[in-house]
Amino acid sequence: MAQVLEFKLPDLGEGLTEAEIVRWLVEVGDVVAIDQPVVEVETAKAMVEVPCPYGGVVTARFGEEGTELPVGAPLLTVAVGASEGASGYAASPSPSSSSPSPSSSSGKGSGSGAESSGGSGNVLVGYGTGAPAARRRRIRPGRLDRAVAEVPVVEAPVVEVLVAETPGSDGPVPVVSPLVRRLARQHDIDLRRLAGSGPDGLILRADVDRAIRTAEETAAATARVAEAPVQAQVPAAAPNGVAAAAGAERIPLRGVRGAVADKLSRSRTEIPDATCWVDADATELMAVRAAMNAATGPSAGPKVSVLALLARICTAALARFPELNATVDTEAREIVRLPGVHLGFAAQTERGLVVPVVRDAHTRNAESIGAEIARLTELARTGKLSPAQLTGGTFTLNNYGVFGVDGSTPIINHPEAAMLGVGRIMPKPWVHQGELAVRQVVQLSLTFDHRVCDGGTAGGFLRYVADCVEQPAVLLRTL
Repeated sequence: MAQVLEFKLPDLGEGLTEAEIVRWLVEVGDVVAIDQPVVEVETAKAMVEVPCPYGGVVTARFGEEGTELPVGAPLLTVAVGASEGASGYAASPSPSSSSPSPSSSSGKGSGSGAESSGGSGNVLVGYGTGAPAARRRRIRPGRLDRAVAEVPVVEAPVVEVLVAETPGSDGPVPVVSPLVRRLARQHDIDLRRLAGSGPDGLILRADVDRAIRTAEETAAATARVAEAPVQAQVPAAAPNGVAAAAGAERIPLRGVRGAVADKLSRSRTEIPDATCWVDADATELMAVRAAMNAATGPSAGPKVSVLALLARICTAALARFPELNATVDTEAREIVRLPGVHLGFAAQTERGLVVPVVRDAHTRNAESIGAEIARLTELARTGKLSPAQLTGGTFTLNNYGVFGVDGSTPIINHPEAAMLGVGRIMPKPWVHQGELAVRQVVQLSLTFDHRVCDGGTAGGFLRYVADCVEQPAVLLRTL
């Protein structure tokens, strides 16, 4: 006998409470293996592929692409535990295991939960299991009908396929679960008027949710029409009192953009920041980098980027000025100086601004930092950064010079205490050794939390960074 198990959106870690469905990786009727990724979601931290702990046939999906779901909300249902002869399919085994399927041992009564129902028990916090995705296969609708018809009525999380009888109906209304019927009743949705999107017209939760949204939009439109005479006398206004222009576009602040907005707002609200800046002659630094990358032979390593050199300079500066590698415990009213440097760097992606973190940057040389920056940047571009790779930074380096601008006043990446901004490096007239010359000049900006230090410390940090940029040999003292 088949059982239809409900798989809910798991806890994705790092305090995340919701996720947006970006792309479904399976369709209704697909056969999935245990721990196979079934949906790609976007959290405030990263893109995550969510694996399903059950193997079987997908009978329903909850939520369209672009829908935001809270942790614990149903993602999909999977029919598991049917034999080939009874229902035309078998629950797919885990690709990494050759042990008998749960259906062959269900009579032993030794398992419970995910184990006894064909699940791996591996609902992961974070970014899914390491098991490879199994090949999906479709089954004919007729086989799915026979499998669903055999689903018994059992306790949650098993979901039964019901037929709802409604007064005055011409016949029974096929509904996927009691939850869907109860949801429709709570919102006064007539199931007889819905066209189910499931197999053979089966009404799914997505159908009821869609009907609820339509009803709410209709009610809102009716209310607006009723209030039209009053509104005609005053300009339309947004909730914050700002007049809304006709045809204005509203873009929800969610996902990465929402997380960035929350963090920047909190930074400006909680941190009394100040900014100092200085112009530096980067001619010698560019010459040193060119010499490094021109080296040949067995000792020649990978190319070193300007950002990697600046990152190495930052770690040396933080060793001299540890006040800036800190955070503030507002409840205890204490400054917490951190033992290691986890260096974040701002990276602009199609999904928005993210800040990957180079762990233990204070233990790495420029070549190692550069390699890690390149690896994390590629993961950021493809949306594959994990939440752990985007958190825990202690100091941030922001190279906005790549956008062709000279300077900026960076906003501190809360709860850190400082951020170094780097403008573009470009030829400018400069007094060098008492004579006017064309030199490669860069503007450096340091925004710092005035609670952790005063201007003297911040100025000393920035001056040391500028000295290293102008005379890279200064770094030799700390290497």
